[in-house]
Amino acid sequence: MSKRLHIISFDNPYPPNYGGVIDVFYKLKSLKQAGVKITLHIFEYGRVAAAELENYCEEVIYYKRRTFVNPFIGTLPYIVSTRNDHQLLKNLLKDDAPILFEGLHTCHFLNHPDLKNRKKMVRMHNIEHDYYRKLEEVESNFFKKYFFSKEAERLQQYESILHYANIIWAISPNDFNTLKSRYKHVQLLPAFHANEQISSKTGIGKFAFYHGNLSVGENDEAARFLVNKVFNDLDVPLIIAGNNPSEALKNAVANYAHISLQQNISTEQINTLTAEAQLNVLPTFQGTGIKLKLLNVLFQGRWVIANQTMVENTGLESLCRIANFPEEFKQAVSELMKQQFNDIQKENRSQVLNREFSNAENIKKLIQAI
Repeated sequence: MSKRLHIISFDNPYPPNYGGVIDVFYKLKSLKQAGVKITLHIFEYGRVAAAELENYCEEVIYYKRRTFVNPFIGTLPYIVSTRNDHQLLKNLLKDDAPILFEGLHTCHFLNHPDLKNRKKMVRMHNIEHDYYRKLEEVESNFFKKYFFSKEAERLQQYESILHYANIIWAISPNDFNTLKSRYKHVQLLPAFHANEQISSKTGIGKFAFYHGNLSVGENDEAARFLVNKVFNDLDVPLIIAGNNPSEALKNAVANYAHISLQQNISTEQINTLTAEAQLNVLPTFQGTGIKLKLLNVLFQGRWVIANQTMVENTGLESLCRIANFPEEFKQAVSELMKQQFNDIQKENRSQVLNREFSNAENIKKLIQAI
C-alpha cells in the first residue's frame, strides 16, 4: 500500500532558488521517487503557480497569503497570522494522511482539535526567533528593525506550539540540540538539495565568488564584509551575485574595479559561476539552520572559505578553510588562489557529503515516520 502525505509549504517551492524552498522542493522530489503520494498545500505571495510541481504531487492547492494584515498588531507572529486559511483545514480533513508542516510559518492549525488524532510533523528550517533577532541587528530601517524585534518576541512565545507535533525535524545538529532541550520527539533530518553527486571541476579558476539573496540582511552584511574588509586591498577578482542588493552594497562595490555585482541572475548562471570560481567565500553572521549554499558550493565548486559560524556542527568543517577575521580571510584567499583543486580533494569531499547529505538515504527517515 502506497504512503500518502500532506505537505504545507510556506511559499511556492518552485523554482528552488533560495534557502528554505530548496529543502522543500528536493524533499518533494525524493518523496516522489520513493513512491509517496503527496498533496501539496502552498501559501503563495508573488511566485506564480508552477506546473512543474504536478510532476511530484497528486494534487497541488494554492492559498493566498494574507499580506494585508497589519504586521505590528496581534499576538500571533506575522509569518503565521498571514497563513491561516480555513480552506486549508477543510482540505486536510478530507483524509487521514500524516501532515508535514514546513516551518513555524505553517503551524496555525497544528494544535487544532480537529487534527488531534492525526500524525503531525514539523520541519524546522532554523530557530525562527534567533533568526529574526539577527535580522533586527543588521537592519538600519527603523520600521523594519521594530518589526523584526516584535516578530522575534512573538515567535519565541509561539514556538511552544511544537509540543503538539508528533515529530520535530531539525535541519542541523545545532538546531537539533537547541530543540531537543525544549521538546520531545526531535529528530535530525539533514537538508535536501539539488546535488546527487560531486560535480566540482579540478584545476584552477581565476576569481572568487559570493552569492545569496541580497535582500536578506544577513547576506547583504556578509557581502559588504567581503567588499570592505577582505577584498578591499587584494588583487583578486571577486564576483558577488544575488537578488535586490542594497544601495550600501552597490556603493561599496563601485569603489573597486576588481569587484563586480551581478544582480537577479538565474540559478543556472549562479551554478556556472560557483563551478568556474577558484574560491567560494562564505562568511555568515547568523548561526541558525544550515546554509544550503554551503552544501551547493561543496558539491559544485572548488575551494571553499567559510567562517566558524557557517560550518559549526555541520560535519562539513573539514571540507572548508576556516577564517573568522578579515586578515584570516585575506591570507586564505591569497594562498588558495594559487592552489590547484585535484582529484584527491574531490574524492575526500565526495565521501563526506555522500555519507551525511545523501537525499536518497535521508528520505528513508521521513518515510519511516509517515
